[in-house]
Amino acid sequence: MFGLLLALIYVCFISLGLPDSLLGSAWPVLHQDINVPVSFAGVISVAIFICTIISSLFSDKLSRKLGSGLVTAISVALTAVALFGFSISNNFWMLLLWAIPYGFGAGGVDAVLNNYVALHYKAQHMSWLHCFWGIGASISPYIMSFSLVKLDSWSKGYLFVSIIQIILSVFLFMSLPIWKKGDSEGDSDEPESAAPSLSFKQILSIRGAIQCFFLFFGYCSLELTTSLWASSYLVENRGIDPETASAFASLFYIGITLGRGINGFLAMKFSDRTLIRTGLGIITLGIILVFIPFHDLFALCGFVVIGLGCAPVYPCIIHMTPDVFGRDKSQAMIGIQMAFAYTGFCIVPPLFGVIAQYVSIALLPPYLLVFLVVMAIMHETMIIKTRK
Repeated sequence: MFGLLLALIYVCFISLGLPDSLLGSAWPVLHQDINVPVSFAGVISVAIFICTIISSLFSDKLSRKLGSGLVTAISVALTAVALFGFSISNNFWMLLLWAIPYGFGAGGVDAVLNNYVALHYKAQHMSWLHCFWGIGASISPYIMSFSLVKLDSWSKGYLFVSIIQIILSVFLFMSLPIWKKGDSEGDSDEPESAAPSLSFKQILSIRGAIQCFFLFFGYCSLELTTSLWASSYLVENRGIDPETASAFASLFYIGITLGRGINGFLAMKFSDRTLIRTGLGIITLGIILVFIPFHDLFALCGFVVIGLGCAPVYPCIIHMTPDVFGRDKSQAMIGIQMAFAYTGFCIVPPLFGVIAQYVSIALLPPYLLVFLVVMAIMHETMIIKTRK
């Protein structure tokens, strides 16, 4: 029964990745259809991120009150409804309205599922599940491309993914008894709801918590900044043709996805801390390669190496949370980790856009290096503060 639930969670992680690439894939056509500037995509993204942050912060209270299974099912249903809303929208304000349930749903399912897996499953599953997220994020552009090319409609791309989410939410509601049995068959000593919910102030007072949150902030800032600006850096600073730059920049996420698949096997032998340190070392190598001015191939390969280094960091931080901070505190911790992650997504990549415009896009490698140093310091400080 516990294995059946794990299979369903794997499907959930694919579905979690499916909507993430839709807006970017559809926007070149979508913004023309609704007659708004191309920059308005950022407004929708920020609205989604803000709602995701709020949902993540409340995930602990919701999961204690309703249970992980019901919160997951409701969150996926919210996402499905929001995507259907996107598919019938014909102006910007409708898109902005539907971004609200989309953000709430995405934040809820992300925080609760990550905590459930960290509590009940071994480290390799956390890496493989995030690998499956990458598969979902890689599939959705093809769904949108098919809809745009074959059906001449971006809205049908949203509709297809909405239908997938609706079907999944039905299965999740049907599976609620399995979630309860999963709790009893897992290795937790007591139900998640047994311990009292913690306030934000109480969570911040936990030894090592602040360092953990800024570790997460640093990682997500580095990941999305690299993803967003790698191609522009290669074109504008290195003079590489856009097609080649785009191809190698896309390999960044392929590197993350493949790296997480490999990391799952490594997690059977090595600890989360060792894998995080290894990932930070590989990211360092990637940034060094991007720095090297002698040949463009170094920079092209550097972004792929950065992706491979990023692979173990995110899932390993989440998986180690119950062990480091206590099982009774893990949902609260992971909820705030997600909030810091999306805060990094909101702030740091656009900030580099300002630097690129008014100073130089050549500053991308040292900009990434700053967040790598933050990650390394926060990780080691967290380990020292939580050492028992």
